Amino acid sequence: MEKRYTSMERVLTAMSMQEPDKVPLFIMCTHYCAKFLDMSIKNYFSKPENVVKGQMMLLEKFHNDCLNPFYSVAHEYAAFGSEVIFKEDGPPNAGEPIIKKFDDILKLQPPEVKKSKILMNCLETISMLKREVGTSVPIGGGVMSPFSLPILQMGFNKYIELIYEKPELLEHLIKINEKFCTEWANMQLMAGATFITFIDSMSVSSIIPKSVYLKTGFLSAKRTIPTIKRDVAIATSSASSTSILEEILEAGIKAILVSHTDDLTEIKKKVGKRATLLGNLNGIEMCKWNRSDAEFNVKEAIRKAGAGGGFILCDSIGDIPYQVNEDILHEISESVNKWGRYPLNWR
Repeated sequence: MEKRYTSMERVLTAMSMQEPDKVPLFIMCTHYCAKFLDMSIKNYFSKPENVVKGQMMLLEKFHNDCLNPFYSVAHEYAAFGSEVIFKEDGPPNAGEPIIKKFDDILKLQPPEVKKSKILMNCLETISMLKREVGTSVPIGGGVMSPFSLPILQMGFNKYIELIYEKPELLEHLIKINEKFCTEWANMQLMAGATFITFIDSMSVSSIIPKSVYLKTGFLSAKRTIPTIKRDVAIATSSASSTSILEEILEAGIKAILVSHTDDLTEIKKKVGKRATLLGNLNGIEMCKWNRSDAEFNVKEAIRKAGAGGGFILCDSIGDIPYQVNEDILHEISESVNKWGRYPLNWR
C-alpha cells in the first residue's frame, strides 16, 4: 500500500534528497490571500486572524505543502521606525529611508521585536498557524539579509555610495542589522516557524560585482546564517544567483530559490545533494498564462529537477503576484498531482 505523506513528511523527505510520494508544492502567497477574504490588502494585514484564515484557505484550495505567514519586507523594515504603504493590487511598499545622511548610521539601534506591534502581529500569526496544523505542514518564516536591508534603510543610490566610500560605516550598519536579523529569525522559529527564508536581493552579480560582495555581504552571511537555529533558504528576488552558488553553500544555506532565468538542470548539476532547489516558475509570466501554459511549465520544471528528490516546485520570486488568475494556481496544483508522482516514469 502506498504511503500517504503529510506535507511535512513530503518536504523533509525531499530535503533529505530522497523521493517522497510526489514533488512538494509551495504556492507562496502573501497579499494575494486578501482575495480569498474579499478584503483590501491593508485590511487583510491589519489582523493576524485575517492572515491565518487566508493561509488556511490557500492550503485547502491548492493542496499546498507550506504555509507562508510572511507579511512583507516593508513590515519588517517598519520596525526601524518607517511606515508600510499599501497598494490595491500588489505587495506593500516601504516608507521613506530612515537614514538621510551617513552620520545617522551611528545613531541607529536595532529595534526590539517585542516593542514592535507589527512584528508581534507577525509572530502571533505564526503561533496561530502552528496551533492549526501542528507538525503536519511546514511554516516558513522570513528575514531581510543584513546586507540587503540597507536598500530600504537609506535608498539604493546612497547605499551604493556607502559601500564604495564609507567601508567602516558600512560595517557598522551591517552589524546592527545582523543583530536584528538573528533575533527576528529565531523569534519566528520559537513562535512555530519550520525554516527561515533569507531574502538577499543585494548579493547577486547583476546588482553588485562579486568581488565587492565577497568583502561585504558574503562575510555577513557567513556570520549570520549560523546564528539562525534552523535550516535557512535563500531568495534573491528572482535574480540569478549562479555566480555566487558556491558562496551561498559555504555560508550554510540549505535551500535555494532558483531564478526563472536559470536552467534547473544546470543548477541541479552544480549543487548536487548539497542543497534543495525551489523553483522556478516565472511568476511575472504566470499573469498571462492559460491552463496549458501552467501544465507545460510545471511538467518542465519537474522533468529538469525532480528526479532523486531535492526539489520543491515554487515560483521564482517566492510570492505569487496579485494579477495571477486563481484558475492558474488550481492548474499548477493539479499538474503537480499529475506529473509529480514518484517514481517519475514519464520522463
